[in-house]
Amino acid sequence: MPPRALLVSTYELGRQPFGLASPAAWLRRDGIDVELVDVSKQPLSDASICAADFVGFYLPMHTATRLAGPIIEKVRARNAAARLCAYGLYAPLNAEWLRSLGVQHVLGAEFEDDLLQLVRSDSPARPPDGRALARLQFLVPDRTGLPPLGRYATLRMPDGEKKPAGYTEASRGCRHLCRHCPVVPIYNGQFRVVQRDVVASDIEAQVAAGAQHITFGDPDFFNGPTHAMRVVEALHARHPSVTYDVTIKIEHLLQHDALVPILAATGCLFVTSAVESVDDRVLALLDKGHTRRDFARAVSLCRAAGVTLVPTFVPFHPWTTLDGYCDLVDTIAALELVDQVAPIQLAIRLLIPQGSRMLELAGVQAVIRNFDATTLAFPWTHPDGRVDALHADINALVGGGLAADRRAMFVAIARLAHERAGTPCPGYAMPDTAPVPYIDEPWYCCAEPNPEQLRLV
Repeated sequence: MPPRALLVSTYELGRQPFGLASPAAWLRRDGIDVELVDVSKQPLSDASICAADFVGFYLPMHTATRLAGPIIEKVRARNAAARLCAYGLYAPLNAEWLRSLGVQHVLGAEFEDDLLQLVRSDSPARPPDGRALARLQFLVPDRTGLPPLGRYATLRMPDGEKKPAGYTEASRGCRHLCRHCPVVPIYNGQFRVVQRDVVASDIEAQVAAGAQHITFGDPDFFNGPTHAMRVVEALHARHPSVTYDVTIKIEHLLQHDALVPILAATGCLFVTSAVESVDDRVLALLDKGHTRRDFARAVSLCRAAGVTLVPTFVPFHPWTTLDGYCDLVDTIAALELVDQVAPIQLAIRLLIPQGSRMLELAGVQAVIRNFDATTLAFPWTHPDGRVDALHADINALVGGGLAADRRAMFVAIARLAHERAGTPCPGYAMPDTAPVPYIDEPWYCCAEPNPEQLRLV
C-alpha cells in the first residue's frame, strides 16, 4: 500500500501555496495519496495528522518557518511514527533547529523530485546541501484540496473593484548575489526556468478557477528575459483580459528597457522592485547592483510605459541615520511614489537569518548578538538608540493602521521622522492621480508572525 503524505503550508503572502500544489502533482502522478493543508486558511485536524505516514512542511520564508515550529511539535506529539520533512528556501538555513524539533529530512531548492524519492524510499536522490541544482522537468501544479482562490488575497483596482488573483512561477532562483536576499544562500547565483507549457497550463487552470489576475513569483522575472516575455505574450494572447504583476530588479529594468512597454501592452499592471535604499553607500554594501540615480531612471521608464513601479525598502539597518530616513521619505514623495509604497515598507527592519551574506560585513558583526533560536535570526541593535526608537514607533504606527489611507499614513510617518531628526517636514505636494492597483495582503515576510495565525496552531 503506498504511503499517505500530508503537505503543510503555514503562510505564503496570502497566496494559494504553490509550494504544496507543485509537489502534490509529482506525488499524485506516482500514485501517492496526498492531502494539502494551508493552515493560514484551514485547520490542521488530528485525523489528518494521525493518518499520515509522511508530513512535509513548506518553508519559503522566515515568517512561514516561525509559524511552523509549534505545528511541527504538534504533529510530532500526535503521530510519532510519521516521517517529517521540511523543504523550501528557509529549510536548509534552519536545518539544525528543525532537526531539534524532530524533523528527519531537510530539502532546499528544486525539491519536487527529492520529496518524491523521500516519500517512496526514505532517501533523497541527491545531497540536500549540494551546490549543483537539479534541472527538473516540471509538472503542472495540482491544487486539488486547497481552499479556493476566493479565500486568498485579491487584486484591488483603483475603482475599488476586487479581482481574484492567482499565482505561478516561470523561473526560480536568481543570477545575482544581493547580500541580504534569502535566495542567495540556497541558489548561489543559479536560476532554473519552469517550462513554458507548464506555466501556461497552470495559468489556464487558475483562470478556469476564477483568477482574473496572475502574480508571477519569480525572484527576478528578467533573469531570463526571452523566456519571461514568451510566457506573458502567450498569457495575453490566450487571456487578453487577465492582468499580471512581476518582480524585476532595477538593474534589469534599465538593461532591458525596450521590454517594459511590452509588459504594459501584455497586461502587466505593476512591477515590484526591491530598491531597499536611496543611499548609494548602503546599496553598495547590499550588492544591489543599482544606484539612487538608477532608481529614479527606472521610475521614469515605468511611468512613461504605463506600468506602475512598486518599490520595496529595508529602511532600518545598521547604517540607518535619522537624516537618512528623512531623505528616504522625502525622495519617495519627490518621485511621486507615495501611493505605490505600502506603509509597512517604511517599517521594515533588516532580518539576518542563518547563512545570510550580511554576516560577511564588519559593520554587521559589530552590532549583532548570538543567534536567537526563538526568532530564528541574529538580533542586532543600532549604535544610535534614536534609530531603534524611531523604528519601534513607526512599526507601532503602521501596525495599528494597516487599512489606513496610504497618503495619510505616509505623512504621519514623515512628520514623526523629521521631528526625531530635528528638521522641518516639507509640505508634500501629492499628485492628482488615482490610486494604484495592489494585492491586498498587508502582512509581509519580514514582519513578526500574526497572533491570529498562531491561533490556528
